[in-house]
Amino acid sequence: MDAAVSAERRYRSISALWPKLALEGVLLATVAAGFFAAGSTPAPVQMAGWATVGLLAAAALVIARHRRPPDLGAPPTQTAEDLDRTEYMRTALDQMSQGLCMFDGDKRLIVSNARYAEIYGIDPGFLRQGVHFLDVLQHRVDSGSFAGSDPEGYLRERIAAVEERRPSVKIHQLADGRSIAISHRPLEGGGWVATHDDITEIRRIEAQIAHMAHHDGLTDLPNRVLFREELDRALGRVHDGHQLAILCLDLDHFKHVNDTLGHPVGDQLLRQVAERLRAQTRDTDLVARLGGDEFAILQGGVRGPRSVKKLADRIISALSEPYDIDGHQVVIGTSIGVAVAPFDSDDADQLIKLADLALYRAKSDGRHTCSFFEPAMDVEVQARRALEVELRRAFEEEALEVHYQPLLDIASGEVTGFEALLRWNHPQRGEVQPADFIPLSEEIGLIGPMGAWVLMEACREAATWPEELRLAVNLSPAQFRGRDLRLDVVVALEASGLAPTRLELEITETVMLQDTGSTLETLHALRRLGVRISMDDFGTGYSSLSFLRRFPFDKIKIDRSFVQDLPDEAGSLAIVKAVAGLGASLGMATTAEGVETPAQLKKLREEGCLEVQGFLFSPARHPREIPLLLERLRNEVRPAPKRPPSAA
Repeated sequence: MDAAVSAERRYRSISALWPKLALEGVLLATVAAGFFAAGSTPAPVQMAGWATVGLLAAAALVIARHRRPPDLGAPPTQTAEDLDRTEYMRTALDQMSQGLCMFDGDKRLIVSNARYAEIYGIDPGFLRQGVHFLDVLQHRVDSGSFAGSDPEGYLRERIAAVEERRPSVKIHQLADGRSIAISHRPLEGGGWVATHDDITEIRRIEAQIAHMAHHDGLTDLPNRVLFREELDRALGRVHDGHQLAILCLDLDHFKHVNDTLGHPVGDQLLRQVAERLRAQTRDTDLVARLGGDEFAILQGGVRGPRSVKKLADRIISALSEPYDIDGHQVVIGTSIGVAVAPFDSDDADQLIKLADLALYRAKSDGRHTCSFFEPAMDVEVQARRALEVELRRAFEEEALEVHYQPLLDIASGEVTGFEALLRWNHPQRGEVQPADFIPLSEEIGLIGPMGAWVLMEACREAATWPEELRLAVNLSPAQFRGRDLRLDVVVALEASGLAPTRLELEITETVMLQDTGSTLETLHALRRLGVRISMDDFGTGYSSLSFLRRFPFDKIKIDRSFVQDLPDEAGSLAIVKAVAGLGASLGMATTAEGVETPAQLKKLREEGCLEVQGFLFSPARHPREIPLLLERLRNEVRPAPKRPPSAA
């Protein structure tokens, strides 16, 4: 609001305000005028701060210089110092990186800065006090600085934004390709203030990172994330009479090529396979690389199994032709598994699983062939049901365990904390992988109480460690739904006596994609407790970058899928470098997961990552092994060698 809401006696004395100015409801501009009259104008450093974080307050001080309330009497004589301070204020406004303009209730310009004129190519002399808003808009249109191809539509949209009298933020793509973010906020009395920010470079970087997160760095094919998103969209249309097919395939004898001819030849082979797959499919089909030598095709508009079989046969034939790579003639083949929606399933995860089952059958049948899913293959469903029963029993009987994997400072080599990881050692199955039972616990609604138990156990254990060690705990998206997560955290901290600042909660972007309002409220509530919040698996999803702009994470964790291909794979290296740089610029720590080789560690150190974890140092260990593990790591892990001083 424009009005001063309240003022206490101490505020009046410090600011040398007249009593009549320190009353409820007095306009900010009036108070500012009182400051000038009483000689309490801000210092230049204060004005510069206001110009960058208090746009409205800074502009109000400039207004106050020209608009003196009549009941204050005649203005005092302007001293040279007053003029200097006014000039400081104008200089501060003109040094802002954003363009600023303010209009009064009659839609006439009160103040603008140099950046505003620069963004729209307006002669600063035109932007004099009192010029009408419509004249400024028309000037922008005449100079070509408007969004879209319809100047009249652009004028109507901007006029409507002013008339709506509601705060708004909109991004406009100008005719010259620049992106301008316009933040509009109404003022009391009918006026408004707007900031204009040229975010062209930010949008370009966002688009580049989004593309990298959705495409395979080696082949530039869509990756697993994008494939899944497109599959979900396509499945939304199958109930309207449409059919689609999923073709999962991998390359026969690819490992032999890598082992005998080397990974560079293997990489070139994968690129050529991608090109052949593109050549055999329609523009409406989606070809994706899921990882390694695994590919998938989403075929829409399927009219029956015959059309799918024709595509599969063409692919098998095309991929079996010899490849000429660096003087080597490489011959491979492929096997293909097919599942069709909605006949086999209309669920994305299930459809992919069924196509994988069919692929397994095709490889069992002698490779170089195609197999369609059949219900008899669905033994995995029965196995899943058995696993569900056993998981519930294991949780009830406290047969699950929390193990801990160390995190190390990449510069000093010192252990900074541990990540809590759930483990299940089954009496008959042996060690059940978390990738098998964690998603299952989410599906059957067990993750809520299981997550609360893990949090309690981990905090209790961490309270026994040296105080400098932190504890990291993963949160499932399901823990944000139907359960008071903040209460679970408070109970665990109070019961264990662990300091909140030693607890770090890790979330993935899936958490942010659900009910964002309540999710952000929960995250802010946890931050107020003193708990640290990390973005886990960063770079594997589409919206990660936008989430960093909406919530101040303490740490970004680089997913192991990017680390495992270091130091040679260019796409993964580009993503690691981009994320490390992004973290540094945002003041967020960066942790690389899945570090397994000294070469990976060296490259991560070179790219500016701050923390690492992985099998190179230790897998997750039982709590009783932690003291010996700490001692071993202190003796074995050495700090990074210091760079020699440069010659003078």
